[in-house]
Amino acid sequence: MTVIEASSGRHCHNAVSPLHVSMYFAPELEDELAALGLERGAMVYLAGRAAPLGAVDAGTVTATFYNFNHEHVRRYIPAAWTVTTPEAVLTARLRGADRTLRRLLGKEALTSAEMAEAAELALRATEACRREARPLYAANADLPVPEEPHLALWHAATLLREHRGDGHLAALTVAGLSGIEALVLHNATGTAPTSALFMRTRGWSSRQWDTTRDQLCDRGLLDEAGDLTRAGTALRGETEALTDQLDAAPYDHLGPAATARLTELAGGFARALRAAGAFPAVHFGKG
Repeated sequence: MTVIEASSGRHCHNAVSPLHVSMYFAPELEDELAALGLERGAMVYLAGRAAPLGAVDAGTVTATFYNFNHEHVRRYIPAAWTVTTPEAVLTARLRGADRTLRRLLGKEALTSAEMAEAAELALRATEACRREARPLYAANADLPVPEEPHLALWHAATLLREHRGDGHLAALTVAGLSGIEALVLHNATGTAPTSALFMRTRGWSSRQWDTTRDQLCDRGLLDEAGDLTRAGTALRGETEALTDQLDAAPYDHLGPAATARLTELAGGFARALRAAGAFPAVHFGKG
C-alpha cells in the first residue's frame, strides 16, 4: 500500500460524492418514499438517510447527522417508522437512485465500460474503510452490493461519503464545535449555502443562529462582521486536515494511479449530472 497525498483523497471523494448526493435533489426519491406514506421534505430526507440504522429514535439521528436541531428531528423521527419500515425505505431508496441515474445519465453511460470500471475501483476503495466509530458508514456497509454497475457505483459512493462524513464529525468534536457552530463557521467562508437555507433544512431559528454567531465571536473565531478571523480560518484548516487523515485509508488502499483514475471517471459522471440539472442553483454567501 502506498500512502498518497491527502488532497488526492479529498479530490477523489469530491468527484465520487455527487453520485450519491444527487438523489437528495431528485424527484424520484421523494416520489418513491412519499408513496410509502412519508411526508415530502424533511421526513423523506431524514428517513431515507437514517434507514440503514434501523428504526432508530430521534436521538440517534441527531447524533449521527450532527448539525440538525434535535427538536426538528423529533418532529419526523421516530414518526416515520409508524408509517413505514426502514426495510421498505431502503428498497424504495434504491429504486429512487436507479431512476435518478437513468434519467440524468442515460442508458449509454450506465452500460458503459467506464461505469463498470468506476464501480470496481470505488468498491475496491471501500475495502479499506473501517466500521469502528463510524455508525452511518457501518450501517450502509452491511447492505448488499447491487449487481448493476451504476447502482454498485452509487452504493460505493454512499459508503465513501458516509465514511468521510463520520470522520469529519469526529474532527468537529475534537475542534470543540457543536453542530450549529460548524454550520455558522462554514457559512462564514462565503462558499457555503446561505444561512437561510441552512436554518430551513437543519431546523435552526434565526435567534439560535445569531446567538451562535455571537458565541463564536466571543471565542475569537469570527469578527464583528461575521467573517472568519485568522483563528477561525486556522481551526477550519485543522479540522479539514484531520478529516483527510481519518479518511485516508480508502485512497491509500487504491494507490495513486487508481485513485487518479477513479477521480477522472467519477468526475466525468459528476459533470454529466450537473449538466443534466441534478443539482439546483443554490444561493451562496453568508446572507
